[in-house]
Amino acid sequence: MDQATPTSTKVEQILEQGRPRRRGVVFAMLVVAVVIFAGFYLFPADNDQPLQFVTSEVARGDLTIQVTATGTLEPLNQVDVGSEMSGIIESVSVDFNDRIKQGQELARLNTDEQRAKVVQTEAALQVASARVLQAAATVLETDLKLKRCQTLAAKGLCTAQDMDAAQAAYARANADQASARAQVSQARATLDVEKTRLAKAVIRSPIDGIVLKRQIEAGQTVAASLQAPVLFTLAENLTQMELRVAVDEADIGKVLEGQNAIFTVDAYSEQLFPAIITQVRLAPLSEGGVVSYETILALSNEAMLLRPGMTATAHITVEQIRDTLLIPNAALRFVPPPPPTQQKAGFMDQLMPRWGSRSRPSRQGNDKVKQVWVLEDNQPRAIKVNTGPSDGRTTQIIDGELQAGMAIITDASSKK
Repeated sequence: MDQATPTSTKVEQILEQGRPRRRGVVFAMLVVAVVIFAGFYLFPADNDQPLQFVTSEVARGDLTIQVTATGTLEPLNQVDVGSEMSGIIESVSVDFNDRIKQGQELARLNTDEQRAKVVQTEAALQVASARVLQAAATVLETDLKLKRCQTLAAKGLCTAQDMDAAQAAYARANADQASARAQVSQARATLDVEKTRLAKAVIRSPIDGIVLKRQIEAGQTVAASLQAPVLFTLAENLTQMELRVAVDEADIGKVLEGQNAIFTVDAYSEQLFPAIITQVRLAPLSEGGVVSYETILALSNEAMLLRPGMTATAHITVEQIRDTLLIPNAALRFVPPPPPTQQKAGFMDQLMPRWGSRSRPSRQGNDKVKQVWVLEDNQPRAIKVNTGPSDGRTTQIIDGELQAGMAIITDASSKK
C-alpha cells in the first residue's frame, strides 16, 4: 500500500496539469462560435441587390463549320536512294539542296575489284567461244567421215561396225557443239551480271528533284549485305506538296474529298495557306487510346515558303450556311439566378456569401430544342428555340421566336 500511494499521486498531478490546456481549447471554441453567430445576426446576406444583365444582339450572317486537325507537310514523291553494292565511297557529286536530273550521278563506289571481275568474265566468254569453234570443227570432221563411210558401204568396203562408229562420232560432235554454245550463253550472262554490278557502283538519281538529305562522305564504307543502306533522300517537286493530318474519329464523318481548307505553320503564323482534300484514308491510327484517320490535303508551294516536315494546323471547311440567324453560344449556357425570395441565406451562406449564389444550368438534354433568355422591360423571358450547327462561338437558330436585333442575355451580375 505504501508503494501504490506515490504512483496515484503522480497520476493526479499529470491530470491536473492537462486540465488548464483543455479549458483553453474549449474557451477558444466558444469565442469562435460567438463571433460567427454575431456576424450572422449583425451582417445578414444582401440578396436584394438588383441584377445587371449582359446582352448580345441576335444577328444574321454566314456560318462556317470547320474541323481542325494537325499534321506535317510532305513532298508528293520522296525517294530514298541506296546502294545495292558494298564498297568504299570514292566520290560524292551532290550536296544538300542541290537540284538534280534523272540519271545524274550522285556518288560513286570504288570499282577496282568489280572491273577485275568484268575482265575475268570476258575472258571466260572468249574461252567458251573458242570451244564453240573447236566443236564446230569436230562436227565437220565427223560429218566427212560419216559420208565417206556411207559411200564405201555402198561398194561393200565399209563394215556395219565402222558405219555405226562414224554415226556415233558425228552425234557426239553435235552434242559437244551444243554444249559449247550453252557455255557461251552462260559466260555472256555472267558478263552481263558483272557489268550491271559495275554500273551500280555509280549511284544515279531515279527522279528529277532536289536533295533533302545526304548521309555519306567520300571514303565511307557501305555495307549492303542484308538491306540497302539509305545514302540520299530526294524530293521530286517541292512546288507541289501535301499535308497529312490526323482527323479525330468524332469529326471524320464530316470530312469528304474535295472540301477546301486553310492551314498555318509556325514559321509564318500570320499567313493562311489554301489546300484541298484529296484523300480520306480508311485505315485507323490509334495513339494513346485516341483513334484518328489520316487525311491528305494537296497544296501549292510556288513561293517555296513551305518545307518538308513542318507542323501545320489545318481548318477544314465542312459546311457553310449563308444568311442565317445566329446567337452566341454563351446565350445557350445562361440560366438566370433564382429570385430573392428563393435565396434565403442559411448558415453556410453567412459563412461563405457566394455559397448559395451559384447558378447551375438546368439540363435540357441533347436534342436541338434549347432555351434562351431575352431581355424585355429589363426582365428576362425564356424562349424555346430550335438550334442548328455551331462553329464553337455562335450557333444557328433554325426556328423560334427570335428575330434579328433582339437583345439576348449571355450573363448577369449584381450591381455594386
